[in-house]
Amino acid sequence: MTLYGDDPEHPSSTPSFRNIIRKLRRLLIGGSPRQHILLLLGWALLFFAGLRIIQSLLAHPSIPSLQCQTPTHEQSKHIPVPAQPDKALLLSVWKQLQAVYDDYPPQPLDLGLNHFRSGVSDFPSLEDIKTHTPISLEDARAARKSHVEVTKKLVSYPSQLFSGRGVVMLAGGRYTSFATTGLGMLREVGSKLPVEVWVKDETEENEDWCEELAKEGMACRRLSDYMDTELLEHGYQLKICSIIFSSFEQVLFLDADNIPVKNPDVIFKSKSFTDTGVVMWPDYWKHTGSPMLPYIVGLSDEASEILRPDQTAESGQLVWDKKRHWKALCLAAYYNYYGPQHYYTMISQGWAGWGDKDTFLVALRSLRQDFYMVPHKLKTLFLNGKPEGVGMLQADPTKPASYEPMFLHSNIVKWSIRGFLCRACGNDTANPIKTSSLENPKSNIHSYLKNHSRIFRLEDMKAMNIDPEPLIWKSFEHVACRSVWQGEGLCNRTRTHMEKTFGYSFEKSWASPLVGGGDRICIRPT
Repeated sequence: MTLYGDDPEHPSSTPSFRNIIRKLRRLLIGGSPRQHILLLLGWALLFFAGLRIIQSLLAHPSIPSLQCQTPTHEQSKHIPVPAQPDKALLLSVWKQLQAVYDDYPPQPLDLGLNHFRSGVSDFPSLEDIKTHTPISLEDARAARKSHVEVTKKLVSYPSQLFSGRGVVMLAGGRYTSFATTGLGMLREVGSKLPVEVWVKDETEENEDWCEELAKEGMACRRLSDYMDTELLEHGYQLKICSIIFSSFEQVLFLDADNIPVKNPDVIFKSKSFTDTGVVMWPDYWKHTGSPMLPYIVGLSDEASEILRPDQTAESGQLVWDKKRHWKALCLAAYYNYYGPQHYYTMISQGWAGWGDKDTFLVALRSLRQDFYMVPHKLKTLFLNGKPEGVGMLQADPTKPASYEPMFLHSNIVKWSIRGFLCRACGNDTANPIKTSSLENPKSNIHSYLKNHSRIFRLEDMKAMNIDPEPLIWKSFEHVACRSVWQGEGLCNRTRTHMEKTFGYSFEKSWASPLVGGGDRICIRPT
């Protein structure tokens, strides 16, 4: 009795096992070279598929996996790298803007910087605010006249230069170490936005790091390619330049020390953004600017207190539609161009927040343009068990009815794995860390690192329905163990802290070098 498929009287479309063997034999012996190649490729695919199955069995699939299935950084590989804008056209736009700024400087050109007697702990009195920065009526009139001319002659929006939406971050120097954390967390929380990482010039650029970033839809950019950065006196002036030069039409700007605790991609589709084109977040205090400021920027016909009730802005995060608010962006750039000499002092008078942060807000107010200010006050995040602030939590702007955190602006404790756990990194001439928090007993987080305890209080995190700290350390592990910043000692210390503090465990699969191009580290919660 023959198998149904082998019976010549009962032909079948389904070949029997014996027929398959005959065909394979004919291919191996008498087949063409092309058929031999296809056959070998088929066997190779079957072999690697088998290895994948073995690997998954060894990985104990009953345990929830954070890293073994598809690492976060591998998931980001499909995100396209943002395209470089037309350099010649962008240079032309900036030169036109710079010519306008140069032709109409404010008066006096140097206001100086005098801090309030109250310091930053106590809000200055109204009388101190009114008299703190003396400016003559003649100078105020000249500054107002210049302001009028600048607003008339700003460059029209170059629509062919910008497109799409994405994240802009300013790095360089010690801020690069902070940026590795923020960028890692951006992907950990699920953002699929392309990213541009800006540095001042080539001296602050790390080519190897830039190559790694490109694999995750991120591009490195140098401000010096588009402008003479030597003209800028202060780092605060770099932020707005990175926004202007960015290839994106719609920008989410994040400071290097800003850590997303929730996916921010939703902001661009929210009513708060689509209705206005700008989303801003509040700072702790009210406006402390000179009474002459409203007069100079055209909000009043004399010295005025009309800005006094305004909440100041905290610009560690900022969402801006360049097409809808191009003129305001260029006016804010004018304020920053003369920021250290004049406008930073005119806007804050040297109290807390001296810098670029309120230049965006004043430009929008001056041009009477709409913007959305998040209605929820920022919250201070404290050390676990101590009344000591470590950062600012800013709210999700898509949730106006209730406070839900979206950004951790770590303005006090700067989250950097090298800054936390590096040893003897002061000897690293390329990327020095003077003394890490683990090495420095006076650091406010030294005991937490030494004793392997949480820096944030878990109960506080649960009350806000977030728990970013384990994910931050997951991002740390990537930097310490599998990036250009990797080091064996740093990697081991990072994993030890994660094991003892959060219950992570690490293992290697013997098959991973064959299927993953190197050791695949699996990270699991216990």
